[in-house]
Amino acid sequence: MREDKELKEYRDLLQPPKHFEEGFDWKTIVGAIFIGFLMMPGSMYLQLVIGQGIGPAARWVTIILFAEIAKRAYTELKQQEVFLLYYMAGAALASPFQGLIWSQYLIQSDAAKMLGLVEFIPTWIAPQPESLSYLERTFFHRDWLIPILLLVGAQIIQRIDHFGLGYALYRITSDVEKLPFPMAPVGALGTMALAESTEDRKTGWKWRVFSIGGVIGLVFGFFYVLLPALSGLLLAEQIRLIPIPWIELTQHTEGVLPAVATGLQLDLGLVFLGMVLPFWAVIGGLIGLLVTIVANPILYNFGILHRWHPGMATVETVFANNFDFYMSFGIGLGLAIAVIGVWSVVRSLRQAGDGKLDFSVLFNPPKGRGDINFWISIGIYVFSTLAYIWLCVLLVPTFPWIFFAIYGFVYTPIISYISARMEGMAGQFVSLPLVREASFIAGARFFGYQGIEIWYAPIPMHNYGEATVQFRQIELTGTSLRGIIKAELVVFPVVMIASLIFSQFLWRLAPIPSANYPYAQELWHLQALNTLLMQTSTLEGDSLFFQALNFVIVGAGAVFGLIIYAILTVLGLPILLVYGVVRGLGQSTPHGIILEVFGALLGRYYFYKKYGASWRQYAPVLLAGFSCGMGLTGMMAMGCTLILKSLGRLAY
Repeated sequence: MREDKELKEYRDLLQPPKHFEEGFDWKTIVGAIFIGFLMMPGSMYLQLVIGQGIGPAARWVTIILFAEIAKRAYTELKQQEVFLLYYMAGAALASPFQGLIWSQYLIQSDAAKMLGLVEFIPTWIAPQPESLSYLERTFFHRDWLIPILLLVGAQIIQRIDHFGLGYALYRITSDVEKLPFPMAPVGALGTMALAESTEDRKTGWKWRVFSIGGVIGLVFGFFYVLLPALSGLLLAEQIRLIPIPWIELTQHTEGVLPAVATGLQLDLGLVFLGMVLPFWAVIGGLIGLLVTIVANPILYNFGILHRWHPGMATVETVFANNFDFYMSFGIGLGLAIAVIGVWSVVRSLRQAGDGKLDFSVLFNPPKGRGDINFWISIGIYVFSTLAYIWLCVLLVPTFPWIFFAIYGFVYTPIISYISARMEGMAGQFVSLPLVREASFIAGARFFGYQGIEIWYAPIPMHNYGEATVQFRQIELTGTSLRGIIKAELVVFPVVMIASLIFSQFLWRLAPIPSANYPYAQELWHLQALNTLLMQTSTLEGDSLFFQALNFVIVGAGAVFGLIIYAILTVLGLPILLVYGVVRGLGQSTPHGIILEVFGALLGRYYFYKKYGASWRQYAPVLLAGFSCGMGLTGMMAMGCTLILKSLGRLAY
């Protein structure tokens, strides 16, 4: 099988060590509490303000802080301890109760009222708008008890499920088939930078590169996050030198480019992200964007994009275009990508089917890794899937239960294996588009189900492909799986308690969305419209979803995707270009692609020429440092906001 040269460079970045350690000790427990109660509120606040949390930054800040404490205690953090802190920070910043903030908005949203869906949203997701909890802006109300209990139960099952099928597939694809997982080293290198000893830092490059990225992140974060937050607290109006979330240009270009959402997102982090992402995937995104810019005026002139009209801004333009064309076209493109993924798996299996694979490795893993028994992981998968099915039958008794069983025991293992192999071979995640949605619609059409509860049920429909990459990262850093399991047991209660407390606190400070949370105010309406539009498909009558779905356009999208793939294959161009084009044609907000492309070009034609193959290692560490600097400013902004607004609520 012909291999992509760029992916081969990623593949050789890091080799697994010979020695493994747990890395779990008192530092891990203190780290979990520190992340949950100090980092999590900053991450949640930034998610509402600029649309992205401080997940990476929280990890790096925690590691740096604990490394400095260890230094003053005349000791150093081991590489495994560093990775465990990194891993726990990722788990802690998931903020599961932040979903309640979205739920309270959704049921009160203009989108739900416009589509007539308020009364259909189940009370085990959010109380009806008449609840007094909305006037008081509090989750500590009896009307929220069932949604909170359901969320806790689903989270428990999910954390157990983490060591089920995803782990089993990791053992098959990594240990047996020995796939390279080219993107796994990117996640492991940043932690290694911070695990360098004091002596290593004097001669090594990782800490120096991380520090450069950190300083850039601090400077940019001051203007992008901290200045607007502080000025909003101290002055009558916020000072925003850099527009959040983007510079809106659609209404200025509508005369030349009708039905095209134009603008520019000035987030410097996109430049660093473009340096890290595979080059051809970014260029593919640019090509997709250019095709959209050319195609939309043509589609508008032919009356296909007929819902767009002059005066619409980005959010309204994107939604109208999705409704008229891009939702159906995107489904077709997704089907083409799924077909390509299946074909790649079949082709590679044929080439591997020469009897050389040693399946005995499943039951004799390398010593010291802390592996759990392969059959136990399968048992965890079966148990968690049955638990999901039981919950779904309890919550949506009128929906055919056989669908839940097919989701959990047929679809999930098939798509997970395909995705795991694609991650292992090409670093690409694969999913079949709208299978879940199509099955819901089938249940409504052929089995008489009516309602939208099914859209909120914890369906056992998962894709564990990404989990295999995470387990590969654990292996590359020499961390024993036993340490990961212990960390999960410690971090879970911290996550649940901190997430609920700070979700409540943010809602009490100001309505969400509002001017205090500009990203949510700008984009949540679009997200609600897209979400609820799909849900109308399982209600009686001619739903808006079926008005938007056009099978001719779906077929055109599928054919277009397959033709592009065939052309690239014949020309010998990188296959990542296909994924990038699909991303660019996705008709989400396109304003960030420009800076990503700038970063990709800067990385490839300047830094790569200057530093050679080492640049592949420098780029992710630089991005990690930048995220850390941005995160520090976000935490400072969050701290000032919480303190001053809390004081404002006091009687004196």
